[in-house]
Amino acid sequence: MNKVLLTVCLLAVISTGRVFSQSSYPFKVSFDRMLWHENVDKQQKRLVGPEAVVRVPMNETQKRVLSEAIAKGVDRLQEKIELDSLQTGQSKTKYLRTLELLVKRYADQFNKTDFAPSIAPALLTAFEKAMELDQKGLSYEPVIEANEYGIGKLLVETFIYPPENPGTNASRTTVMLKYLDRYPDEILPELRKAPYLPHADSLIVIAAGRDIRKLYDYAASRNALGTRIRSHPDKLVKTVAQMANSKSGQLYFPFLDNVLQGKISIADIDKVKENDFQYYRLMVNTRIDYARRLLPPTRDTAFEMRSLTDMMARKAKDYFIREINALHAVENENVRFKRIEGLTPQELYYLIVLGEDEIYTSSYLNVYKRIFQRMSTPRSDSLLMSVNADYFRKFIKMAAGYNTLNDFMAKMGKGNDSTLIKAFVIGLERSGEKKNLEDAVDVADSYSSIMDKNPAIARYILDEVRTSYAVNVRNRNKKGMVIYNLLQVLFESADTTRKVDLSSKLGIPPVYSVDYGSLTDSAGRVVQQVFFYGDDDKDGQNSYINFMAMFNGRPEWKVTENPSRQWVTITSTRGKPVTIFANKPLYGENDPDAAAQQALIEYMHQKNLRPTVVIHRGHSYHLASTLKNLPSSAHIVVLGSCGGYNNLNEVLTISSDAHIISSKQVGTKTVNEPIIQAINNSLVAGKDIDWITMWKDLSGRFRNDAAAKEKFDDYIPPYKNLGAIFIKAYRKQMEE
Repeated sequence: MNKVLLTVCLLAVISTGRVFSQSSYPFKVSFDRMLWHENVDKQQKRLVGPEAVVRVPMNETQKRVLSEAIAKGVDRLQEKIELDSLQTGQSKTKYLRTLELLVKRYADQFNKTDFAPSIAPALLTAFEKAMELDQKGLSYEPVIEANEYGIGKLLVETFIYPPENPGTNASRTTVMLKYLDRYPDEILPELRKAPYLPHADSLIVIAAGRDIRKLYDYAASRNALGTRIRSHPDKLVKTVAQMANSKSGQLYFPFLDNVLQGKISIADIDKVKENDFQYYRLMVNTRIDYARRLLPPTRDTAFEMRSLTDMMARKAKDYFIREINALHAVENENVRFKRIEGLTPQELYYLIVLGEDEIYTSSYLNVYKRIFQRMSTPRSDSLLMSVNADYFRKFIKMAAGYNTLNDFMAKMGKGNDSTLIKAFVIGLERSGEKKNLEDAVDVADSYSSIMDKNPAIARYILDEVRTSYAVNVRNRNKKGMVIYNLLQVLFESADTTRKVDLSSKLGIPPVYSVDYGSLTDSAGRVVQQVFFYGDDDKDGQNSYINFMAMFNGRPEWKVTENPSRQWVTITSTRGKPVTIFANKPLYGENDPDAAAQQALIEYMHQKNLRPTVVIHRGHSYHLASTLKNLPSSAHIVVLGSCGGYNNLNEVLTISSDAHIISSKQVGTKTVNEPIIQAINNSLVAGKDIDWITMWKDLSGRFRNDAAAKEKFDDYIPPYKNLGAIFIKAYRKQMEE
């Protein structure tokens, strides 16, 4: 008897203690399903009402739509399920649990891509239709097919309670196909997991059109998807697969488009692929053909033009430019430039524009000279026409930087000079995102040099920039408005009489100075890191010796070698604390210089030492390694002869406010050491880095040394690095 009374009392307590009692519903709820109704209510509360835990910014319309669906719509479905006289109690429990899971999954993903507040009404309508089909033992796949991906995904993830719907597998497939249709870049990763997915062959063709390079990589894989790709009937897919499974595939790939069109065969490539000179020649001819197709009326972009350009640049630098750079001390031109003998004017042209990041001034000047020596009629407009104006902005920018622009313009036919400059400036908003930014940076970079050497052309450029800005304002083209407004501000600032404050005008941090406080860490010290590289020509080793000569034996500096002999630590003994870490330029098998850099980086990480000044000392082809390890804390970055667009862009991607010093010439201790000393003098004194004053003082120091002055003039201080300033301001304004 006591046991019965206790049970009754406990049931009464449990019943009255629930958040929702039976009487809280406008319909009769069976006691054994009360818990499932309450669970649905809990999920509703996560989305709507004063206790909602999922909080995202929504306008009034979105709030109303969500509330109508989740509050009223879900309540209506609860009532429909509970009062359905044709369903068993077990069936009703199943659908209440499914409804609870639906609202929970939606709340978990709420407002993420594909799960916006606006889908709530359609989601509940789809749920109701799917439930009705499931109750009849019919497939709910037609409901999945009729709705968008996000709704289908939620339904498939919630109809999981037994008995299983006969359309479950088909519905999952449909959801996957909808996902891949919405996110085609995920086709190959998903097919790797499910290579026999229906319509896989069609999906592979879509993936090929999206990213041939990715298809190439998957085609080389020894798995089920790789096999399927290799046996695919589509011509493009089959050709890519054949290349991917050849040892020479990387050498074939740049010619993919012409191979598909039958303009060239694999056998043709085989004839030249082992000869760097002839292979480069074939690439140049192919690039000129592809550039022609980019022009109106065809405006056709060849498959894998980027692969062709990347391979051309690699061959241009590895085989030609590094050879003539390495011989920069050889006075006999026939010896130094023997490797480029036999190259056509067009092939020399591409050496220049693709070697921007590495070519030395003396190398550039001699390659430029040979272009016109090898033309039967030395006309610069004819040269540009022969390459279909490919990279013409880059060529003009480099001509301006190396002081050959006036000569280049003088070699044009009458009237073509103004046409060229107009083309140089207009249309920057029309090309693809990466290309238009690179073109705009080239225009920005060239202006200072043009203004110094040819003010009339500079004025014409500024007028065209203003006109292009007005055109883009009329067309309401935001990208164009940003590009041309930035160029106008930058070009006007180049005229020092205007006293343009770039920081306030462009909304970016100061470009003329670096605040001392921004360079110090929590201990009040400035930390620097210097990257050195070991070379077979001893360049890196000699650079290290020259660098250390600034500190060894000086009472104001203390030099300590770490126990592993992989790096040194240089600390100031007077004035404000400055600590410099420099890895040794070790040379030998297994890249001991890289191991030294990694050991130093790990040590600095463990000690929480974050460098704000980073210096690259080494050949320009080592720069990729420095950039790979460049810390985001870097505020001042000294690149050396590596100031092209790609490198500037990479630095500013890692450290968005970096001040970059670069040079158009091979780095020289005659200039490097005074710059580093000037920076360190300011830091030890606890002063801000004032670039204008520093550069003026350095210029005066070299005034009586013509050779040193010429080298110094090749260095670009941060405030004159208009390309870097443009990238900073462009990114900021496009974000806004």
